[in-house]
Amino acid sequence: MEESSFWDDNDNAQKVIAEVNKIKSWLMPYKNSVQKFEATYDFLEEVVPEEDPSFYEELLNEVKEVETIVEDLEVKKMLSKELDSNNCFISINSGAGGTEACDWALMLSRMYQRWANRRGWKVEMVDSVDGDVAGLKSVTLNIKGPFAYGYSKAEIGIHRLVRISPFDSNSRRHTSFASVDVTPEIDDDIDVKISPDELRIDTFRSSGAGGQHVNTTDSAVRITHIPTKIVVSCQKERSQLQNKETCLKILKSKLYELQVRKREQELSEGSGEKLDIAWGSQIRNYVFQPYTLVKDTRTKYEVGNVDEVMDGDIDGFITAYLKEFG
Repeated sequence: MEESSFWDDNDNAQKVIAEVNKIKSWLMPYKNSVQKFEATYDFLEEVVPEEDPSFYEELLNEVKEVETIVEDLEVKKMLSKELDSNNCFISINSGAGGTEACDWALMLSRMYQRWANRRGWKVEMVDSVDGDVAGLKSVTLNIKGPFAYGYSKAEIGIHRLVRISPFDSNSRRHTSFASVDVTPEIDDDIDVKISPDELRIDTFRSSGAGGQHVNTTDSAVRITHIPTKIVVSCQKERSQLQNKETCLKILKSKLYELQVRKREQELSEGSGEKLDIAWGSQIRNYVFQPYTLVKDTRTKYEVGNVDEVMDGDIDGFITAYLKEFG
């Protein structure tokens, strides 16, 4: 990277930077944990808890931080499947519940954006469809960061919300659903063959903010892969061509993921192991009233502070899932 010719080939430079960041994601937390542990251990040998309880408590907190870092590295070590280290696309679709469900999809979108920001990852909105009254009918986010897919795949499934609806004048409790799907983003050097005859391409006007040009031209693109019935759409760019390219990239990623899952399933069946829990089943309940609780139905991991969870603090759920299902 220090060579003067490094940026002559921008595509290759980006690949090298991505590889460097991947290596740093292992080395930096490891070095940090070693330094913290050595410094804390030296003090713990000398401190007398009864004489300086506050300092002793600080040291114990440092030990807990080291444990958290090491645990995160242990979880990351489980992410050894072919696509785990890739960036990903998170797609959220509102389910039964009308306006309340659309608002729930928006809340989940914010939760994942805040979670990614906590990790220092980049988030880009690829596509969104506004609800009729509020919220979102659907939204697709592009998450860019080391092992983004490996961590995010724990979120695939149906997410259930229970709360007193702010849209109900009678303040009744409502139950709403939203589905979350996660697709790994594949590199351009992975060749996925798609015949033009297999595609149906539709164009339409973009919705939401974006300026006069976006709202008055058919720049948004929707592509349907006829054999698999996979549908992808994009409206983030003003150019129809750019949106089409993004759609094709997402579609290729989904098709390649299907191939990989099929291979892994065959290997799993051959070894007599269970590969995964059922995709698309209800995985988590978020209860706002009459009490507050977020509970994962697969791992039984639960958190009482629902506000922290909605603010992106979901690593506990992801860690529990990866430890149990890998």
